[in-house]
Amino acid sequence: MTKCTLSLALTLSLALPLISCVALTEPPFEIDRSYQAQGKNQRIHFIILHYTAEDDATSLEMLTTKNVSAHYLIPSTDDNKIYQLVPDHERAWHAGKGGFAGRSVLNDTSIGIEIVNEGIAQQYRGALKRDNLSYHPTEHYVAFQDIQVRKIAQLVQDLAEKYEIEPKNIIGHSDMAPSRKIDPGAKFPWERLYKEFGIGAWYDEADKQHFMNQQAFARQSIADIKQAFRDYGYAINDTDEWDKPSRNVIYAFQLHFRPDNLSAEMDLETYAILRALNKKYGD
Repeated sequence: MTKCTLSLALTLSLALPLISCVALTEPPFEIDRSYQAQGKNQRIHFIILHYTAEDDATSLEMLTTKNVSAHYLIPSTDDNKIYQLVPDHERAWHAGKGGFAGRSVLNDTSIGIEIVNEGIAQQYRGALKRDNLSYHPTEHYVAFQDIQVRKIAQLVQDLAEKYEIEPKNIIGHSDMAPSRKIDPGAKFPWERLYKEFGIGAWYDEADKQHFMNQQAFARQSIADIKQAFRDYGYAINDTDEWDKPSRNVIYAFQLHFRPDNLSAEMDLETYAILRALNKKYGD
């Protein structure tokens, strides 16, 4: 390298930082919001409810210091507090792998609500292995406190109205991840929230009774019934059998819509409830 080339290179290297720091001298440009596009919708499509399986202090620590988060936390304390841990417009890490209603990345399109609740009672935590069970029965789950239900009702009502969330898109963690999760569990009061506060989806009893037809049920193929699950929103495989992943979906569905009789088996009542829901909420 010649002395002249070296000098030029040194000059350019010294000048580059100065060039990158030059401020714009023009006045600020105006953002004109007088035109609005019609082709748009809400970013938030789902509300996903969870239980923490921990006490209040541990739940708060876990959701604020670890690589997991939720937009809101409903404590178990008898006061008027609801904690907002993540702003609605930001992405919380609560849903994980799964899907519902044709969407597979639900962290991007949902609000997560964690509720302080033990989930499975301590004495039943090892029951699946100890008692050779495939699934937890209803009595293994811990009930939610009445004040928590009322807090959930107020919060979900406000969010559903604000973001125009469809009733059947108010779901549990188990609904979107049936092979991984069982929360908010069999004691979560879906029916009460619907009937008392108008929250979420629930079937009409008359429609259920209409579909309680054993002969019609017997004529349905496994593929037909699995398609009915997909029609409602559940992600279920297309195998021609009720294998373990398929039974996980049945169990998740029963946790939500038939929590007093958790069999994880495809029976007439489960079929009738599914058909009643699709009749009521079908597109």
